[in-house]
Amino acid sequence: MKTVLQRVSRASVKVDDKIIGSINHGLLVLLGIHHNDNDEKLEWMCNKILNLRIFEDDEGKMNRSVTDVSGGILIVSQFTLYGSLKKGTRPGFTDAAKPETAIPLYEKTIQYLKDNSSLNIGSGGFGAMMQVELVNDGPVTIILEK
Repeated sequence: MKTVLQRVSRASVKVDDKIIGSINHGLLVLLGIHHNDNDEKLEWMCNKILNLRIFEDDEGKMNRSVTDVSGGILIVSQFTLYGSLKKGTRPGFTDAAKPETAIPLYEKTIQYLKDNSSLNIGSGGFGAMMQVELVNDGPVTIILEK
C-alpha cells in the first residue's frame, strides 16, 4: 500500500458533479493498492493514518494526530500511485492491484477507519472519474508506504 496524505483545511470529492465525500479539517488520503497487499498491510497503514503526529500542538510543533484533533479523513482510491516510468514516457500500472483485489481492500480500509475511530470518514468512488478539491494546510504532504 502506498498513500499520499495531505493535511487539509477542507477537502471534497465529486463524481458526475455531485459531492460524494467531504471533510473539514483533517487528512486527504490518496490510497494506492499494490497487487501483493493484504489485511496485515491494511491494518498497519490505517493505524499509521490514525496516529501520525502531523498536526500542530499549542506550541506549533507537529505533535498531534488526526485522532487527537478530531479531524476527518477522506479516502480516495488512486491506482496511479503505482505508475511506473522505468521505460518510456507513458506510465505502466502492472504493480497496481486489479479491481477484484483492490476493491475489497479499499472498502476494508474505509470500514477499518470507521470501526477504529469516531472520526468523520469520507470516501471517493472506486474506479470513478473524480474531481478532488482540497485546501492543503501548511502545506503538509506525507508519502507513506508499507
